[in-house]
Amino acid sequence: MARTCLTIILAAGEGTRMRSDKPKVLHEVGGLPMISHVLRGVIEAGTDAIALVVGNGGNKVGDIASSESDKIELFKQEERLGTAHAVMAAKDALSRRYDDVLVLFGDTALITQDTLLQMRQALANGADVAAVGFQTEDPDGYGRFIVIDEQLIRIREHKEASEEELRISLCNGGIMAINGSKALELVSAIGNRNKRGEYYLTDIVEVASKQGLNVLALEASKEELLGVNTRAELALAESIWQKRARREAMQNGVTMLSPETVFLHHDTKLAPDVVLEPNVFFGRGVEVGSGSTIRAYSHLEGAKIGEGVNIGPFARLRPGSVMDSGSRAGNFVEIKNAHIHAGAKINHLTYIGDADVGSKANIGAGTITCNYDGFNKHKTIIGANVFIGSNSSLVAPVTIGDGAYVASGSVITEDVPIDALGVARGRQTNKEGHAATLRERYRGKNDSS
Repeated sequence: MARTCLTIILAAGEGTRMRSDKPKVLHEVGGLPMISHVLRGVIEAGTDAIALVVGNGGNKVGDIASSESDKIELFKQEERLGTAHAVMAAKDALSRRYDDVLVLFGDTALITQDTLLQMRQALANGADVAAVGFQTEDPDGYGRFIVIDEQLIRIREHKEASEEELRISLCNGGIMAINGSKALELVSAIGNRNKRGEYYLTDIVEVASKQGLNVLALEASKEELLGVNTRAELALAESIWQKRARREAMQNGVTMLSPETVFLHHDTKLAPDVVLEPNVFFGRGVEVGSGSTIRAYSHLEGAKIGEGVNIGPFARLRPGSVMDSGSRAGNFVEIKNAHIHAGAKINHLTYIGDADVGSKANIGAGTITCNYDGFNKHKTIIGANVFIGSNSSLVAPVTIGDGAYVASGSVITEDVPIDALGVARGRQTNKEGHAATLRERYRGKNDSS
């Protein structure tokens, strides 16, 4: 029979050290709240129930969490009296005696599924408590794992450690797994040993050891055990997450010419043979098809890009942009809520918003769709094989029929029929010799000044 698992996630931390009114665990890494990273990890690792312990701002945290899973039960820690006290806020969940109990923090966004499965496997192999630590060459400030004969007997706080213990490089990572049949009794037995009258979950190690129980030290990387309490640590977590995401993308067949300059979102979808030039930024909801190239300094958000599409450099695709196979959006092109059909070209210096651009249409430089009248948005429809001359303004709502031409510099306010030429500009007038008159006039103004 499969083992059952309860995961307790401690998410009561406030954002005071981050100088923020937002609950700490709702700050984002890779565009996703930290609490969501943790929740997705434990769900993938096969948890049966999640007890989410919150403090102030708990309703906001609960709303985000509930969108991730229906397995979540919310508990509130009314007073901030330490990590063991927070775990006991979920006493009702503990009393149900799941086989495995995992205790995690809502700000450890980098925790991996491998580590979560390692924790559960330790319990399946007979451990009563398994605490996860990390090796570091700079252990200053961290609690130390005291291991004797392969048993973890205590976690010593740095300020209480002896000179010999300070030389230990295996440090406390904070998270642990507990035998579910004993978890409630073990946590209940933790006393308030510090001067502030707080109850720390790390003391469960000594409690279990004194009872002769099997207590193990597990190891994970320092990176994935990173807890976020400051903006600097949030930036560090983002940096680590981005490195992971880039590495995974490249392993899946994406080419990055300068990986460290590419920024991905947690839901970015890149097909094999996509090429990303330097300084490309992906916001939420971007999909890029095979063989497409995103050139340097482009910004994409909410865009669906087909196969063999060329974007940029210096292009911006905003939400609702759809680029079909073989289409192009070049330098200083902005597209918003528009469908660009196969083979259409928008090569430079152009804004296309609330529009439908037909297949193999060519949009000249400086063209804009005038889609907003100050109150409402209107649509521009450009047919297949249309040619829009440079520096044209298409005032929506307007339709340019298949195969039509729009003369350069036109302001189009009425529909252009199929295969017609639309011209909307003032007639040119040449005044012979007038240039010399203008020069004399302007030269006189300069002399008088």
